Amino acid sequence: LIHFIKRFCRMSRLPCNRFIARLLQNGAGAAKVSGQNGAVAAQISGQNGVGFLAQPGPRWNLQTRCMSKDDAPAKHPMYSQHEKRDFMNVFTDLNRELSFEHLPKDLVPLLGKHLTKCIQYNVPDGKKNRGYSVPFTYRLLTPESQHTEENLRLACILGWTVEFLQAFFLVADDIMDQSETRRGKKCWYKKPHIGLTAFNDSIILETCVYSILDQYFSDKPFYQDLLKLYHDVTRYTCYGQALDLMSAEMFQEKIGKVHSLEHFTMDRYKGIVKYKTSYYSFYLPIALAMRLAEIKDPNLYLKAEHILLSMGNYFQIQDDFLDCFGDPAVTGKEGTDIQDGKCSWLVVVALQRASHAQVKELAKRYGSSSAEDVAWVKTLYQDLGIVKLFHKYEGEFYDDIMDMIQQIRGDELPQQIFHSLLAR
Repeated sequence: LIHFIKRFCRMSRLPCNRFIARLLQNGAGAAKVSGQNGAVAAQISGQNGVGFLAQPGPRWNLQTRCMSKDDAPAKHPMYSQHEKRDFMNVFTDLNRELSFEHLPKDLVPLLGKHLTKCIQYNVPDGKKNRGYSVPFTYRLLTPESQHTEENLRLACILGWTVEFLQAFFLVADDIMDQSETRRGKKCWYKKPHIGLTAFNDSIILETCVYSILDQYFSDKPFYQDLLKLYHDVTRYTCYGQALDLMSAEMFQEKIGKVHSLEHFTMDRYKGIVKYKTSYYSFYLPIALAMRLAEIKDPNLYLKAEHILLSMGNYFQIQDDFLDCFGDPAVTGKEGTDIQDGKCSWLVVVALQRASHAQVKELAKRYGSSSAEDVAWVKTLYQDLGIVKLFHKYEGEFYDDIMDMIQQIRGDELPQQIFHSLLAR
């Protein structure tokens, strides 16, 4: 059946990895396929993410929506509304403890209100997919007899440590990038009376991770493993951020010149994605749940890491593709990677395939905010066959990732962990 569906998706140019992942989610999603007069439509409803390509005909259309509003995270959450309320209730307790109860008494009247405002403004407003993944995975890893109120609360608490780490990265990243908005509101450093105090606040947000671990997990046999995991992932993410910042700086120094794009290589791109994003967004939440479930076999962590980093690379490439060719009415944002001069997958591949004359012209136009220049770059991507190449990569990725998942036995790790992330 799977081979038949894969053939159907490829013939119809549908995203087969999304399609089949839904079917493999033990009822978590549903797939409907209909054909009429040669027209093909595929609608997949599941949870958390990009999963829809409406096909008005057998040929894929760049104007076609790449994401369904019916497939948005708000309508198909990884958690039920009741479980999400429980998760948020944990945050309320953590904010109070970190802002007031754990502060030295003489600092409470001086710093308490600022700290609780900083935490409330920067931590809870994202999609929280990383945080939700921890209790979700813990439930899959453990028998129901271990799903006590206390254990599930600890899983939620661990989930929030990921969200605090994310807040630390984002507050600092916004300062370095001189961003204006984050999650639909002003960046923290842009708020009145905050300014560069936000940089110190980002460090405080990181210390919150370790305060939480110390309070709730210091008596656990896996406490040192949690600390090492966080130290490693934080270090890796900083390495990835360094690569990204260095790449941006080198580009800005030469913008508009012939050699401005020469450092946009696939090795650099993969390094940025792997270390800046994949470790903390994909591997960290699952590894935390595995530690909480007291899984000790290092080979299982290596297997999970291999699969999850591969997923992180794919989802970043997909984000890059949607930034250029996605419908803003569906993705929820206007793509700006071309204008910002990002080291994206599309420009890296374009540089590999373009002629010398095309590379020279691309260097003149890439990083420009001119609508004419942006349109020229997008046209070049299409002329170079990058749209077709992306869909080829997507199909190959699906085959590879499914092979990796199938190699994990059910008595080692539940395959549903990875299928759920894949369908996110």
